[in-house]
Amino acid sequence: MSVQAVEISPGSIVRLHPLVLRPDDDDPDAIIVGRPDLGEFVELPSVCGEVIRLLGEGQRVEDVEVAIASEHDVELDVAGFVESLVDLAFVADVDGRPLPDPESAAVGGHFTGVTERHVRWVFTRPMKLLWLVIVAAASMTVLTRPDLFPRHQDFFWSDYAGLSVLVNTAFFSVVASIHEMMHLIAARSLGAPARIGFSTRLHYLVVQTDVTAIWGVPRRHRYRVYLAGMASDVFLIATMSLVVAYLPLPDLTVALLRAFTLTALLSLPLQAQIYMRTDLYFVLRDLLRCKDLFGDGLGYVRYLLARATAPFRTHPPATDPTVELAAHERRAVRIYALALGLGSSITLTVFAFYGAPIVISGLAHALTAIWRGFHGGSTLAAADAAVLILVEGGIQVLFLVTFIRKRRHWFRRPRS
Repeated sequence: MSVQAVEISPGSIVRLHPLVLRPDDDDPDAIIVGRPDLGEFVELPSVCGEVIRLLGEGQRVEDVEVAIASEHDVELDVAGFVESLVDLAFVADVDGRPLPDPESAAVGGHFTGVTERHVRWVFTRPMKLLWLVIVAAASMTVLTRPDLFPRHQDFFWSDYAGLSVLVNTAFFSVVASIHEMMHLIAARSLGAPARIGFSTRLHYLVVQTDVTAIWGVPRRHRYRVYLAGMASDVFLIATMSLVVAYLPLPDLTVALLRAFTLTALLSLPLQAQIYMRTDLYFVLRDLLRCKDLFGDGLGYVRYLLARATAPFRTHPPATDPTVELAAHERRAVRIYALALGLGSSITLTVFAFYGAPIVISGLAHALTAIWRGFHGGSTLAAADAAVLILVEGGIQVLFLVTFIRKRRHWFRRPRS
């Protein structure tokens, strides 16, 4: 039975999926309702919370209408409201008839055994104090011993570039995994599901955690989730710095730890690229009290481009997508759109003129080394080049696969 075939009559009784209801952070006359397992949330008038409560008690649609009219002096089309809930997949069944459930869209598929009671301790005051002590001790140590601060030379800890790239890529994978796991753990500590996966941002391949379900918790608690990854990066950097400073270690171990520290350090500035959906972007979005700062900002950039090219186009004039936003949100989106357009343009330009040529020339040199290895050249140099191609080539292939998978609709041939 399709969702479109469902008819809601005055005598219908509906059963809802487990829903989160909480007051809106900004509007006292509104509530946030959603299914955390789907990551689907909507903002509704507060009276709708009472409707959902009464429906959840098993009352008939017509009885709910009467109750709302008498208690709130509001005439509400409860049947139409239930149809909207059906479209959102918030309704489990109507009059005992189960409705299709888009389980494939669920976001709570990773580490489901990790629950709030398992990880709540990570964000207690004693753990925060421990974090502060470690970071402060490392900061004081680096200030008194500046040679401990990571340098670019630490990246190539081996004479073989391919080996250095391979091991450092493994280090970056460890740092990224811990970073994303901390996002997931932070979300679980608030009772929200989360999911880790690959994605792309401009020309970057990234690992990211889907924490859409934290819309079910108040804004002041969401910052924990946004900042947990960066906090873990800083903790790793501080810990490795203290280990190198105070433990007697072999030179190779010190070199590897310094490379690991550099890798973790280099990941931090990426989060400040707020023109992409980075950790600090989400912090900024909530500070500005915007629901979809990136999406609305991108829409406004497209509107500005359409206006600029209007004399050369035959399409109808574009309409400003921000006019329907609240005044504070409209101002924030328009300012952010400038940062989005400028930052993305600079990043892609730098990649086009520097990043891409470096990758291409590096792979070309590696192929040359392999060719020479088969014709009397150094076997070790050829093997090192092969490792470089394996790592860098694998990353680029994974980027392309992820990019296409996330944008399959771009590559589908339209049906006639």
